[in-house]
Amino acid sequence: MGVLLRGGAIVFRDAVVEADILVEEGKVARVGKSVDSGYSKTIDLRGRLVLPGAVDPHVHGREPGLEYKDDFYRTTRAAVLGGVTTVLDMPNTLPPVDSPPKLLEKKSLLSGKSYVDFALYAVLYDYGGDVESNIVELVKSGAVGFKAFMAQTTGNLPPPSFKTIYTALELSRKLGFTVVFHAENRECVEFFTSRVLAEGRDGLKAHNDARPPLCEELSIEYIASIAEAVGGRAYIAHLGTASALKTIRKSRRGPAEVYVEVTPTHLFFDYEERGELGTLIKVNPPVRDSKNRAKLWRAVASGLVDVVATDHAPHAEYEKMVEFSKAAAGATSIQHLVPLMMTSALEGAIPVTKVAELCSEKPAKIFGLYPVKGSLLPGADADIVAVDPSAEYVVSKESLEYKHKLTPYVGRKLRGRVDKVLLRGEMVVDGGAIVVDKPLGRPLR
Repeated sequence: MGVLLRGGAIVFRDAVVEADILVEEGKVARVGKSVDSGYSKTIDLRGRLVLPGAVDPHVHGREPGLEYKDDFYRTTRAAVLGGVTTVLDMPNTLPPVDSPPKLLEKKSLLSGKSYVDFALYAVLYDYGGDVESNIVELVKSGAVGFKAFMAQTTGNLPPPSFKTIYTALELSRKLGFTVVFHAENRECVEFFTSRVLAEGRDGLKAHNDARPPLCEELSIEYIASIAEAVGGRAYIAHLGTASALKTIRKSRRGPAEVYVEVTPTHLFFDYEERGELGTLIKVNPPVRDSKNRAKLWRAVASGLVDVVATDHAPHAEYEKMVEFSKAAAGATSIQHLVPLMMTSALEGAIPVTKVAELCSEKPAKIFGLYPVKGSLLPGADADIVAVDPSAEYVVSKESLEYKHKLTPYVGRKLRGRVDKVLLRGEMVVDGGAIVVDKPLGRPLR
């Protein structure tokens, strides 16, 4: 028996249209005005904005090996409450995902724990063997893409060599996968960090100076140049420096596919206006000044930014709430992704249609999941989010699903509560609360 979602305002990338959605066997069967389906269960979505479930391509679920920070069960419960129905999980776990057996072992470990559908990255470094054959085998084993850490990050993974990056981007063009880059030049970071430490400085401004815009600009120029040479598919994760966008703009004139992601942390915070948050907004690359933040918003509105993703990166309290220089870098935001972006849309920063494009359609296309994910087209998985645009609420610590109740959004007023979420046609969230007694998420190939 199907389900009829009646009367919602459906948010497409170019219009908002009041229509019905007929769901059959977990798929979108039909979208249109006054859909007639006498045998279907009916759900009234009048007064709701209806979007395709968000696809978050930048999530650190922390399993295996780092469960003390958080676990995949809690992370995906938070995700679905935030309107996210698909996550792509990063590979810098213990052990890192660098071979087909480790990829398959991780997929098996996470299966049955997830409240959303998920796919897995493999890490990109030199492997110590035949780089090309290892990449090909990882793709065959189901890796959704590869993550290259160009500077120090959780797990202290080494940056890939020129040969490895060139090979990966060349294969990305041939095989159709995407290489995601943490784009900071390691030597640049080490040089400026040592200088700031020698000066005895600490805090958000010092962190900005220890990893200045130059470090991002150098790394992005390097990556884009290789991508242009081979026509590869490169994705710049968590861009923090608006001045680096000139390189992205230039790269798009050639054969390369160079995409850019911005996180809520860089859009909603800077070291000038919210410095009191301290380690809660310590991330890499750092949050920068208010002028830079305003430029990032303009890039989001203009279409130069392709994706808003969370870089959800939980840590234990004893790692995060310590002296700034010793605190782990990373912020948690997946429980509020759609409400944060919807708040911005309802307040006029971007059109509502941009939320569907940035959080659903574009990431699904970039990572080869569209139109099954990221759309409400007939045949798509019925991953559907209904938002109440009239609901306002303040984020509370008690409402957080995370193992460690740490997020910079506590106390922030949001507009647009996630009211209902369907995953492949099954109601997972109703009235803003999870209503299933077990996880329904599946691994994706």
